[in-house]
Amino acid sequence: MSIPATPKTPVQWKHLAPNPKSHYKQLFLKGTRIRAEVIYGWTVDGSEPVSAEEVASGYGLPLEVVLEAIAYCESQPPEIEEDHRREEARMKATGMDDPGYSGRPRILSAQEIARLDEP
Repeated sequence: MSIPATPKTPVQWKHLAPNPKSHYKQLFLKGTRIRAEVIYGWTVDGSEPVSAEEVASGYGLPLEVVLEAIAYCESQPPEIEEDHRREEARMKATGMDDPGYSGRPRILSAQEIARLDEP
């Protein structure tokens, strides 16, 4: 007899929350406009990654907040992938991904934006 799969229990993040004023669906540091992914990028993706302690010290953040942002990103939440998909679709639709991009994106209609933002 097989045991039915149970849905993954969502993690309750202490220092992270959605930002209802942002088009990004990923989590932000509570009370800021800083996406957790930005913190993660400073520690692992940059040309000169810095330690979590250096990020915390340099930006006046508690280390616990920085470590939670890193853990969130390392959990590979689907909303980050969806944000990336929407950004890439918008860049393509506006011509920003064109090698000859002139610095002036094509203006999108409200309908085009709504279509791009669909999952």
